Amino acid sequence: MRAFVLTEPGAYEVQDLPAPAAAPGEVVVDVERVGVCGTDMEFFTGAMAYLHQGHSSYPMRPGHEWAGRVAAVGEGVDPAWTGRRVMGDTMLGCSSCRRCLRGHQHVCEKRQEVGIRGARAGALAEQLAVPASSLRALPDSVDAVLGALVEPGGNALRAAQAAAARAGDRALVVGPGTIGLLVAMFLRAAGAEVHLLDRPGRSPAFAHALGFEHVWDEGSLPDLPFDAVVDATNAAHLPRKALELVEPAGRVVYIGLAGEPSRIDTRALVLKDVTAVGILSASPGLDAAIRAYASGAVDPRPLVAATVTLGEVGPVLAGERPEGAGPGPKIHVDPARTVPARPRQAARTGRSR
Repeated sequence: MRAFVLTEPGAYEVQDLPAPAAAPGEVVVDVERVGVCGTDMEFFTGAMAYLHQGHSSYPMRPGHEWAGRVAAVGEGVDPAWTGRRVMGDTMLGCSSCRRCLRGHQHVCEKRQEVGIRGARAGALAEQLAVPASSLRALPDSVDAVLGALVEPGGNALRAAQAAAARAGDRALVVGPGTIGLLVAMFLRAAGAEVHLLDRPGRSPAFAHALGFEHVWDEGSLPDLPFDAVVDATNAAHLPRKALELVEPAGRVVYIGLAGEPSRIDTRALVLKDVTAVGILSASPGLDAAIRAYASGAVDPRPLVAATVTLGEVGPVLAGERPEGAGPGPKIHVDPARTVPARPRQAARTGRSR
């Protein structure tokens, strides 16, 4: 099979690798769509913290937002999975520690993460082997495009739930990238009045096209009471800003990660009687995200700007927009497409080979 492999920071290959076999308890999936995530870009640059903590190493195959169809099952797996359309949980716990036994496998100390942690190969390939226990069946109304958006959607849904904004509440989402816009969609579906805070100089046109009327930057943000604030950015100063903006007795939700420590004033947290929540994983939100997509309560399709081949992934990870891409923030990959790709300079210090 063909697979996209990062060989070192900034360097990649599309390799011909042996097709995976279904080990006991596992399935092999024909991958139909994969989303490119900011985490994948951090692996490309070498900035991802797991690389420096010993949880990940090169060569590696990224890709954790995926959808496909089960092609084969291993020993001990219900054969009824064969041929079913699925996506899968990224977080694979050890199944035996206290956290796993309490249903928190997504924070298991020994966990693997598909395409991210523990040498578990990711979905940027024609086929992928994963535990059957990680699978989620997709209904007919959730196609491959939506299926590959379930993983980021599960993260966003959990953030929206943690914000606990109801009809009549006003919520502010800081950072309208893929996750931020998904959070905004789930908050809107819950009946909240949603506002977005973006970087200065960025056009609000795409957010407006999605139906979000209230789009601001730090200089134009009106003095309004926000019952909930969700920080979906990688800016180190914005977690503190989120706490400043939220109403007393409100909720702040942190789902973004900065490259350096963020600091908040816990005195403000206490004196405002604010609830603060951190969201790491989609795992507890996958089923609800699938239901929201299937019902049409949330439609994230416009977020996908383009679908590329495995041979075109490198430039995307280097920050290039595919030719003809739409305005959305998300790029998808179709591993089955085999349009020849020219060798590209991946980054200033990298290369395609």
